[in-house]
Amino acid sequence: MKLVLAQPRGFCAGVERAIEIVERAIEKYGPPVYVRHEIVHNKRVVEELRAKGAIFVEEVSEVPQGAVTIFSAHGVAQQVEEEAIRRGFTVIDATCPLVAKVHKEGQRYSQLGHEVILIGHRGHPEVEGTLGRIDGPVQLISSVADVAKLQVSDPEHLAYVTQTTLSVDDTRDIIDALKARFSSIRGPDVNDICYATQNRQQAVRELAREVDVLLVIGAKNSSNSNRLREIGTELNVPSYLIDDASALDPNWLAGAKTIGITAGASAPEALVEELVAKLKALGYGTVTALKGLVENVRFKLPPEVREIEDERASA
Repeated sequence: MKLVLAQPRGFCAGVERAIEIVERAIEKYGPPVYVRHEIVHNKRVVEELRAKGAIFVEEVSEVPQGAVTIFSAHGVAQQVEEEAIRRGFTVIDATCPLVAKVHKEGQRYSQLGHEVILIGHRGHPEVEGTLGRIDGPVQLISSVADVAKLQVSDPEHLAYVTQTTLSVDDTRDIIDALKARFSSIRGPDVNDICYATQNRQQAVRELAREVDVLLVIGAKNSSNSNRLREIGTELNVPSYLIDDASALDPNWLAGAKTIGITAGASAPEALVEELVAKLKALGYGTVTALKGLVENVRFKLPPEVREIEDERASA
């Protein structure tokens, strides 16, 4: 009986950057620092940062006057940023650079006079932030069926952007439907899709060919983690999304000789190691990792905390 690990899995560069920003802010300014929303969608990460001095809030109205305030990796609406500045906060923006790029694309299309179509999941923090960054008309769609229902003011002046945690495969049919209905619609290059989302989904497709059961470590409110589980199910492999090893039900493994493990982009590798240890205790002795892409992307820290990184590098 054996375990097979997906490659790549777990943290992406945007998540690593966001966590490092909170840690460096606590080091520079001292606790507490306030974070609007979960910095990333993972309970373990949030608990560890809370223990170091981060306080997580839903709205900036909960933050004391003049406090250090960090925006999560998912990004925030313009009015949230303006309120934070108006109240005299020291603001540090941990928005993933790829999300920020979507904001800029949407703004650019809007400034050119285009109505913007946002492909994404209603209620997701990233989508709420993107909607709040585009000044002109913007509509949210989530499916091919939504394309048929669109009512636009000028079919000749349309553009689309996408939620970063949706892969090329997730959005292909919707984009094709948009182009079929609105031949003049403009959109970003396919390379603007989040590399981490695409890579992890491709790794799960490869993993599903090798295993009897797939375990995905990730939060229930994590879009990319849910999609990994869905892909396993679509490929006819029993697939389960769990927060950590404690959520594993041994009954899921009945008769399974090979177990596949992956983790969403917000899940730390420590959770994978804990799950592997638990499965070894259940008799799965051999652990291998698929050959896959090795990601070496690293995003710059914002200037408010970059000096700490520079000091450490020169020490």
